This record gives sequence, C-alpha cells and structure tokens, in this order.
Amino acid sequence: MKILAIETSCDETAVTLLDIRGELEKPDIKVLGNTLLSQVALHTQYGGVYPNLAKREHEKNLPPLLEQTLREAGENLEKPDLDYIAVTNGPGLEPALWVGINFAEELGKKWGKPVIPVNHMEGHIYSVLYDMLNTECLTLPALSLLVSGGHTELVHVKDFCNYEILGQTRDDAVGEAFDKVARMLGLPYPGGPEISRLAENSRKRVTEDEIKLPRPMIHSKDLDFSFSGLKTAVLYKLKLENRSDSEFKEDMARAFEDAAVEVLIHKTSRALRELGNRAKTLIVAGGVSANHYLRQELNQLVNKFPGITLRMPTGLLTTDNAIMIAIATFIKINKHPEILKKAGPISASGNLSLISLARR
Repeated sequence: MKILAIETSCDETAVTLLDIRGELEKPDIKVLGNTLLSQVALHTQYGGVYPNLAKREHEKNLPPLLEQTLREAGENLEKPDLDYIAVTNGPGLEPALWVGINFAEELGKKWGKPVIPVNHMEGHIYSVLYDMLNTECLTLPALSLLVSGGHTELVHVKDFCNYEILGQTRDDAVGEAFDKVARMLGLPYPGGPEISRLAENSRKRVTEDEIKLPRPMIHSKDLDFSFSGLKTAVLYKLKLENRSDSEFKEDMARAFEDAAVEVLIHKTSRALRELGNRAKTLIVAGGVSANHYLRQELNQLVNKFPGITLRMPTGLLTTDNAIMIAIATFIKINKHPEILKKAGPISASGNLSLISLARR
C-alpha cells in the first residue's frame, strides 16, 4: 500500500511517500520519499507559533516539498504511482490544517485517488511502529501518554482505532507550559530543549534543588492534568527572587521540569494500576517524549510493572511529521475499509478528539 501523507497541523510542513505492508502489529514500512521543513526560526520572535504566518509558510512550502518527495521516491511528478493520499484534519491550528486539506484534495482530484483524513494524535500513537531497531510487535491493549505542545492525554488504546480518553489537561498542555516557562526565563523558542539543557546543568552541579514548586492535581481522584498553576508558581518565584544569574535559571528550569515530570509519571503510574491486565504496553509519544529526563523516569517506572513494555518513537518521529500520518492511515484503512466508500469534503477541526474521529 503506497500512501502519500501531508502534515500541516502546526509549524512543520511535512510530506512523505510510504510503502507499507504486513501486519498491523509490526508493519513493513519503507520510506520512499520524505521531506520536512520546520518554521521554528520564523516563529521565534513571537515566542510561539503565529497561526497566520504558519498558514502562509505552509502554502509556500507544500508544492516544492511534494516535488522533492516524489523525486526522492523516483516517481512521475505528473502522475505518481500511489494508492491513497492522507492528510491531517485535526487537532491543530485550523488555518494551518486547511492548507494541507485543500492541497490534498486538489491532488486527489488531479490523480483520481481517495483522500483520507487522519487524526494527528492517532499519528503520534502509531509513530512507535516506525522503529527499525525494535523487533517486537506492538502488543495491545495499551496505555498511551500523549505529551506535546498542544496536548497532554492519557488514552486507553483498547485496540487499533479503538480509544478511551482516561485523562487530559484542563488548561495548558505540558509542552505549552515548557515554552511559557522558557519565555519567562528569557530562553528562545521552542522552550522544551532549553529547559531540559539548563535543568541537566543544575543536576550536575547540585544534588538537590532548593527551589520547590507545586505538583498540580497530583493527588486528585481523576487522571486529569493541570499545568497553568505550575506556570504561575514559576512566575511568582521569579518576581520574588528577582534574579537572572545563570545558576538561578538552571535551578528554576530544574524545579519546573522536576514538577512537570513527576506529575506525568504519577498519573501514568496510577493509570497503569487501574488498567491492570487491560494494558500490555505503555506508549509515550509527542514532542515532549523527546525530553531526556522524562524518558529516564519512564524507564524507571516500567521497571515497577514487569508485564508492561515501554514504546516510544525514534527521535525523528517525536515531533510532527508525515510518516506517522501515513502509518495511521495504513491502520485506519485496514481496520475500517468502509471509509474508502465515504468520500466527501474534509473539514479542519482544531479540537478534533480521538473518540470523535472524522468519517467514523
């Protein structure tokens, strides 16, 4: 199955052509062509993604990226050999999503190919299938912790394309909190890698950080998250201390990272206990899954659950990309082939949920 996938949910423009075959639990994935262009440098001056600028850049970048992808795959630019076109239709920034959708639908008309809408978060879940070093099949059911700039969710993956949201953030996503705290500390966007770098410096310098921050909702009776209070606590601490030296910034970054990761680990641990034998795998994906300290703590966590296998995406697939969208499409078509008969206009949905998938 050859799938051309397009991803424009935020500030990465991505196009890929994959040949995917085999079992859903361990598909044979061949990347025929793959391109990705990040807009980070353009959005740095705003301290975050500016939607209309992202839209403009997607419009400019998609045609040359498509051509580059097809050339890399050795395909005819006018009529490539492919079976389906996939495009992210949510969640994300709606102006950015519409660019990808309109582009995909025009290609579908031009080439006479079905266009399949894909949930961005499904892509993150199945990004773990692209792991050339892992010889094990993906065992379901699973618990998935999705951590990114726009989302923090605990999802029970009962089966392929069958989900139950167990908990989610009530305000800021954890990745968004990382970016906002980085901005408070005068660090460049994106903030996650910078916070992690400073926090690691602090851990090398002192055994224990004297700065203590709250762990919002860590003892709540549900599996929801909240990070706005943690962000506010950082702001108050910065105003109280009124310091800008490098060691203070490192310790503050560490205190924030410690608090955020502790909440993520605590809630994930609780979800695993509640699911019991209804989870065989822990999937952790999204941009924040690249965080070194979080990965370290997750490895320690699964040691306490002998029956659980931890699966995380390779570094290439932690951020937004089109490869994961193509993989999710392969799974979606195999599990629900009836979607191919439900052709119709695709709409962008900025708040699209995993349990309200398009055309389902």
